[in-house]
Amino acid sequence: MTFNDIFKSSFLENVTSISVLDMVIAMALAFAIGLFIFLVYKKTYQGVMYSSSFGVTLVALTMITTLVILAVTSNVVLSLGMVGALSIVRFRTAIKEPLDIAFLFWSIAVGIVLAAGLIPLAVFGSIIIGVILMVFVNKKSYLMPYIVVINCDGHDAEVKASEYIKSKVERFVVKSKSAQKGNLELNIEVRLKEDNTDFVNELADLDGVNSAVLVSYNGEYMG
Repeated sequence: MTFNDIFKSSFLENVTSISVLDMVIAMALAFAIGLFIFLVYKKTYQGVMYSSSFGVTLVALTMITTLVILAVTSNVVLSLGMVGALSIVRFRTAIKEPLDIAFLFWSIAVGIVLAAGLIPLAVFGSIIIGVILMVFVNKKSYLMPYIVVINCDGHDAEVKASEYIKSKVERFVVKSKSAQKGNLELNIEVRLKEDNTDFVNELADLDGVNSAVLVSYNGEYMG
């Protein structure tokens, strides 16, 4: 063993395994496409409370995935160790919106593709995905479901209110009904013929109807 062998380090040898130019290009593109994903997420978000931290996470996730895959592609032995290290990571944060899962996978996929050197696929693929999401997610539908909550005095008022609603909407489905002495409450799913909710005002003025409430919802039920 010579003096040079003592100070020989495989760690230092790995410093030059990836060129500085490759690292700069990959990370810069990861930031740019991650920012594009963040902007698409911001434009297409339709949840109740917008989380800016999740948008920043999409940018960071794209860059982190690119960083990891660059390291993996530079060393086969390192890739095996990386798989073992990442397999013990567990994420407990709940995903509130189903569409958020698509954005997470999009960020991860872009990071992997960029680090693999498939730059045109990452760029044009992201543009196509972004355009599709902008078109379909932001597309407004006049058949949006609503729930009409009616509080009325009795059976006669219920029949009168139901007949009136049927004449104003395209779809009429009773979802629930609760009855007390001298009081009825109906939850009715409706689909409007037009984007006009003025019929609720007239519904509330009918004899025997105490109140009428119109609520928008996403059409999904638990159980």
